[in-house]
Amino acid sequence: MSKEFGDFQTPPELIELILKSIDFRGSKWPRIFEPACGQGNFIISLLQNESPPKEIQAIEIQENHLKIAKKRAKNFPNTSVFIQNQKIFDLNFQKDLNWQTSGSLLVIGNPPWVTNSQLGIEGSNNLPKKTNLKNLSGLEAITGSANFDISEYIWLKLIKELAEEKPTIALLCKTSVARNVLKFAFDNSLAIEESFIKKIDAKKWFNASVSACLFFIKIGSLAKKYQADIYKDLQAKQPISTMGLTSSGQIIADLKAYKRSFFIEGISSLNWHQGLKHDAASVMELTYDNNLKGLKNKLGKNVNVEPEYVYPLLKSSDIFHGKNPTKSVIVTQKCLGSDTLHLQYNAPKLWKYLNTYIERFEKRKSSIYRGKPPFSIFGIGDYSLTHYKVGISGLYKIPKFRAIGLVKGRPVMLDDTCYFIACFSPEQVAFITSLLNHPVCLNFIYSCFFDDAKRPITKKLLKRIDLKAILENIEIQSLLSQAEIEFESLHADLRSKPQPKWPRSLEELLHAKY
Repeated sequence: MSKEFGDFQTPPELIELILKSIDFRGSKWPRIFEPACGQGNFIISLLQNESPPKEIQAIEIQENHLKIAKKRAKNFPNTSVFIQNQKIFDLNFQKDLNWQTSGSLLVIGNPPWVTNSQLGIEGSNNLPKKTNLKNLSGLEAITGSANFDISEYIWLKLIKELAEEKPTIALLCKTSVARNVLKFAFDNSLAIEESFIKKIDAKKWFNASVSACLFFIKIGSLAKKYQADIYKDLQAKQPISTMGLTSSGQIIADLKAYKRSFFIEGISSLNWHQGLKHDAASVMELTYDNNLKGLKNKLGKNVNVEPEYVYPLLKSSDIFHGKNPTKSVIVTQKCLGSDTLHLQYNAPKLWKYLNTYIERFEKRKSSIYRGKPPFSIFGIGDYSLTHYKVGISGLYKIPKFRAIGLVKGRPVMLDDTCYFIACFSPEQVAFITSLLNHPVCLNFIYSCFFDDAKRPITKKLLKRIDLKAILENIEIQSLLSQAEIEFESLHADLRSKPQPKWPRSLEELLHAKY
């Protein structure tokens, strides 16, 4: 792979599988366009096909690749092959591709998988100009965002500029890019007649640790079908699931599973919050030393600070595996943006400790800390200090909600890879945890998230869960039985365990918010 241009040369063996998977025939697609042809592996495979196309046009920015591709193509004089030495981003695909033949158009290939930020780091000038490529829907320009996939930009450029050609497009890309492209088509009411995703083993073919696929779409003029069958590999004949969009524009990972629980799609009656963010784990996160008498930071240094600013901490793995807190975290603020200078008087030991590592705080990269008081944190508020929380990790592919209570009389903090609902009583936290762990709710979550995402479960997804709708569609007695188990777990350390006091109307437990 060339780092500067972000390209992978596609192995001929993989190309053969791709051509078979889309049932390629030159009689079906007499015209071929490849937006980044490299050394011409796709071109040669097309030319060697039993039914080659009449005309191939391609683009390649790297001159050494271009020379190789042109030389190889000369051995096949029966097909017109024209390769331009251009940047993809400088061409208009509708105006600058001068076709000599007519007929259906197939766009095929393997455009760069990298992001614009990666190319910028490598010093590449192979970047698109700042343009509002998504202006069909009035959305923010894709290149106006901080980071975006180059291949996604190419996809949208192809769709927009070749719309009149009604092309078929079959490109290798990240599966996340395929989802974004389908969402773009929905947002702009493009006539997608057919689409599918066939997964590939990117580690095997490109030594890349990323979820990737062949994404195939056919743009037409009549049908509008915003769903794509997903196949486990290029040779699979039957899909394993179907991805698609709801009428409201929500993208769903498994439409069949979604239909079994779609009735809980709505708006959560309780607020979801993200855990504590500080970006200074080596200083802020503490553990007890071997004698359990003192605290140490991740640098191995002893820490002696005022205890009222130290709270038990649950990390994502703790939430998922049901572990008790083994770490603590320093909390410098009780609400977002509050002044921290008072710490030098109210907590002099903590102030001294933090200033010892002030350079680590000043080097925090996120822009959210700019202009904020020293040692600021995020994800902090009254909700953070509540005694009870329903928590879930955002990083795991199996959703597990957990009831969380006080630990040694102190509220428990969660890290910023977790989400939680702040609760006002043990009854509320036990009840809501059981509600969210109900199979109906878990099925809804499974149907909506994509397991290749870095964070499969997000706050945005959790906010779509209508708790009242779950309550209205399940058997109450079994729910209460589970809630009583959750309630007991909150008081496991007590010799004399209290009994839950459920309100007359369980809906009351869905109303109190933080």
